[in-house]
Amino acid sequence: MKETVKWKTGAHGHKFIASFSGGKDSVLALYKSMKVGEPIGLIVMMEEEGKRSRSHGMPPELISAQAESIGLPVFTAAASWDDYEAKFITLLEQAKRQGAEVLVTGDLDMPVQDCWHDKVTQIAGLKLGMPLWEMDHHEVVKEFIDLGFISVLVTVNVTLGMREEDLGRTLTHDYVKELQARGIDPCGEGGEFHTTVIDGPLFKHPIPVRKGNIVKNGDYAFLPLELLEQ
Repeated sequence: MKETVKWKTGAHGHKFIASFSGGKDSVLALYKSMKVGEPIGLIVMMEEEGKRSRSHGMPPELISAQAESIGLPVFTAAASWDDYEAKFITLLEQAKRQGAEVLVTGDLDMPVQDCWHDKVTQIAGLKLGMPLWEMDHHEVVKEFIDLGFISVLVTVNVTLGMREEDLGRTLTHDYVKELQARGIDPCGEGGEFHTTVIDGPLFKHPIPVRKGNIVKNGDYAFLPLELLEQ
């Protein structure tokens, strides 16, 4: 029987590597895990060309700026969907050789059966930590905002109740109420939106960004964030 109850507390007292998208859930999971465990780095998977992150479409220089402000190294690989799993496992094995015992992720609704992260951590010989697992979605966002994190909406799916006008908005309690009134999950767990975190208690300094021009692609609209020189 799988010890899934330990997923929520997997990082406690252990060294861990964190799966990192740069968005609110992965940042909150990292924050909570750093309170109880010891991070050795962040895993960020890139698209094949290495120009954007696979999860949130972030440029490498913005990811590097987040990691530098947090104070952690980045474990990264460029991958297609075909070789994504193999390259992710390779990064886990690399992290294990450097002392990691646990993979931390920001997943909320991961199923117990056929959990992908559980599968790859077992292959790599690591445990799994998901501090946000099974939390109420509104409570996750409330905690994130109450802690003082600042995040910007950078991707929206316009077929799921989101609008281009939502791009660039900051998650606040009032905005969360607005999203809920529009019938939208405040965590965006249905793929409604993605965020980029630019400041908060994990960061030694804010991430200076400039908002680019909105790009449309099918059901999605994107707001590129450009890193400013400091």
